[in-house]
Amino acid sequence: MAFSNFLPRLFHESGLQSVYTTGLDAWLIILNRCCRMFAYGASSLILAMFFAELQISDSRIGLFMTLTLLGDVVLSLILTLIADKVGRRRTLFAGSALMIMSGVIFALCENYWVLLFAAIVGVISATGGDFGPFRAIEESTVSELTCRDTRNDVLVWYVTTASIGSAVGTEVAGRVIEWLTEVEDGWSLLDAYHAVFWLYALMGSVNMASVLFLSEKCELKGGNSTASTAVASSTSSVVDGATGAETAPLLNNTDTVAETTPKHVAKPALIKAPSSSCFLSTFKIISRETLSVIVLLWVLLMIDSLADGMASSSLTTYFISTKFPELPKSRLGDMVSTAYLFCSLGSPLAGPLARHIGLINTMVFTHIPSSAAVLLFPFPKTAGGTFGLLLLRMVLNNMDQAPRAALIAAVVKPEERTAVMGITALLRTLSGSVGPSITGLLAGGGRFGVAFVVAGALRLVYDCGLWAIFVNVRLHKHEMTQDMESDEAGENGAASEPSGQQQPEAAV
Repeated sequence: MAFSNFLPRLFHESGLQSVYTTGLDAWLIILNRCCRMFAYGASSLILAMFFAELQISDSRIGLFMTLTLLGDVVLSLILTLIADKVGRRRTLFAGSALMIMSGVIFALCENYWVLLFAAIVGVISATGGDFGPFRAIEESTVSELTCRDTRNDVLVWYVTTASIGSAVGTEVAGRVIEWLTEVEDGWSLLDAYHAVFWLYALMGSVNMASVLFLSEKCELKGGNSTASTAVASSTSSVVDGATGAETAPLLNNTDTVAETTPKHVAKPALIKAPSSSCFLSTFKIISRETLSVIVLLWVLLMIDSLADGMASSSLTTYFISTKFPELPKSRLGDMVSTAYLFCSLGSPLAGPLARHIGLINTMVFTHIPSSAAVLLFPFPKTAGGTFGLLLLRMVLNNMDQAPRAALIAAVVKPEERTAVMGITALLRTLSGSVGPSITGLLAGGGRFGVAFVVAGALRLVYDCGLWAIFVNVRLHKHEMTQDMESDEAGENGAASEPSGQQQPEAAV
């Protein structure tokens, strides 16, 4: 009897019930991202080593990653400016085509400038994070497919399956390289790297095919601005897994989706900005009250993104390979894959933890050990010690992503969320794009390890600043005001809890 009660409770607490009830479109979006992160995980394992095999200097490798990230911003802005006009599914289809193009060029070419062109104009993950037009459009779609009670759970699994995809991708890449180079008349290491990029192109084809099965429910349902969506989708966090991140989930008008309750329906014409000045128009709709809170958060997030860019997944694997050159590529793939797997195991705990201890406490106290692991990463003398710190970093690295998105949605007005999320993403990517160049310059000067010490210290500054400034910020006060005005039954809006306190709605 107890066991029969345990399973439904586990189904609910894990968030799988929310994913199940959201429907096929959400499943396909989650599957798409999992497959895409498979490709990104595979490429992040080898990208820096691929350029090193081509005799490209460390400083030019860092420059490549920086320019690729900046190219992703421009490409995403262009594609998403037209996403809601031509259709989200068509935009995702076009993004998949660009992903295939980049994979094919990397599989066939070895010229640095041709590869740089393919990375900037197409879709290639320079750091292992999820870039290009995909993530923001998918998260905007998920926001419309879900309601306030299920959104955080669905986003948690959106992040979790991405980590699983990255784990499998790095493992497969390592094994493929080992098998190709060790068979009789084996391939050269460079040819094996080219083969992995064919896998990258294949995953782009899977994404393209699955987009065809998305329904009309994924398209924009009136009242949202193309301009705001464009800014929102210009990037995601720079390092997702190692990040991390990346990047945090973006929400697009998060209260527009509850179909059964009028109070959750967004007011029409919240944002109407001309596309020619989308960023400025989007910025102008943010109130002074919101800016007084969000500007401080933007500063902290930019510090965190700079740190993540300096110690991205690609640069981390490159550091391990240069520090331990005798380490087989298959074993390196095993290490990174296991780290991503542990990351995927930790991510689902973010939702229940946030419900019990609050958003800020979840973000800070799971992130501090991860930041300390980054700071200490260069010091172990053995591969085992380095691997231990990588595991500690990764298992906790993504647990702040869904709570971070929920926090931003909880402290701003509903009609400002898309704009705030968009500017947040843009600032994070611009800040994070500087990181690889800094690391490249340090590595070129024989001080590769210093980059991780600086990155870890910056992450700790972000953690401590976040807790000190935001632990007592009140959440959901704008939603409560809106609910009281629109609830015909006269529902009382309880005073919101401080964000550092235990509060069930904090994780929503």
